[in-house]
Amino acid sequence: MFIPFGGGLPLRHKSFMSMDSVKSFVSERIPHSCFYSTAYWERPHEAKMNDKIWRGADLIFDLDGDHLPGVTDKDFPAMLSVIQEQAWSLWNDFLEPDFGFKKEHLQVTFSGHRGFHLHYRDPTYHHLNSDARRELVSHIRGEGVDVSTLMPRYDDPDAKGWAKRIKNGVHGIVEKLDSIHAGDKAELKSLTAALKDMLVRESRKGLRGPASVEKVAGLLQDSGRRKRVLDGRFASLGDSAMLFQNLIKADSSVILGNAGETDEVVTIDVRRQIRWPSSLHGKCGMRVTEFPLSRLDPDGSNPFDCLSEGIALSREGSHKIEMIVDDAITRFDDRVIDASTGDIIDIHTAGATFLVLKGWGRLV
Repeated sequence: MFIPFGGGLPLRHKSFMSMDSVKSFVSERIPHSCFYSTAYWERPHEAKMNDKIWRGADLIFDLDGDHLPGVTDKDFPAMLSVIQEQAWSLWNDFLEPDFGFKKEHLQVTFSGHRGFHLHYRDPTYHHLNSDARRELVSHIRGEGVDVSTLMPRYDDPDAKGWAKRIKNGVHGIVEKLDSIHAGDKAELKSLTAALKDMLVRESRKGLRGPASVEKVAGLLQDSGRRKRVLDGRFASLGDSAMLFQNLIKADSSVILGNAGETDEVVTIDVRRQIRWPSSLHGKCGMRVTEFPLSRLDPDGSNPFDCLSEGIALSREGSHKIEMIVDDAITRFDDRVIDASTGDIIDIHTAGATFLVLKGWGRLV
């Protein structure tokens, strides 16, 4: 699928016999964005979907930073840092250990904009329908996980899956609540947003406001109660016990850090189009970039750097850009742009293209 410049209708149902024919087509009709089908068709050139004859589809996990509670792409480097952690955790904490996925079937790409794609091509899973794929996502997102039911395994050193994640999450949420008690308003906002998101997603009722979160943070300052909670005895929190359990599930170190915020619609769609690696993202001008799985780990020896390695356009030239939004932060290689409305930025072609396509600036 090819999306033209100027908002025209996407060009779909194209098939090619060779890469040379693809390159010729793209060079003659330069598109805004390029996509390809993750499904396998017997007759891909047919215009009607029913005539194509579906034979299966790869599994696609799409992680976008703008889906994370409390995260904004106005701080672009911070957003990409968080979503890279989520993408790595999705693979390292779920897809490989829980489902037995093999790295030889995996393709990892920076989407060119706000996140990452994990494209899994194991023929064993090609036949899965949308319902089966939705079950994968539900497990990854922790939907229906009952914290109290898993707590009897709290002391099990061999605990796996969500039992292990909840055990680790108890300590993580206590640390965050300590920060909130000390006056960390950003942490309070982020945790409250994650809590609301989780409760809405699971159609559940429960305490979810900042005051309730601050209350449980205060209760944990009692040393005796704190020890009991860390031992898994949440009843010592009284009426706030269920809120604490919900916070464990909603905490970014569990639901997002360990589960990944995968776009469910993408994963369950058996006819999905996904951005073509090596193409440019039409909303920012960066390249959809493939890289080895090992470099997805942000704490690894050589982590992938989106804001350097994703740059495709020229680092030469000099363009004056007037900023038209406030508090916008991004980075190009080692140069950090932290600007607001009215600021004039002198930047190379790649940077100018990014700022204009994002709607953050205009040429002057």
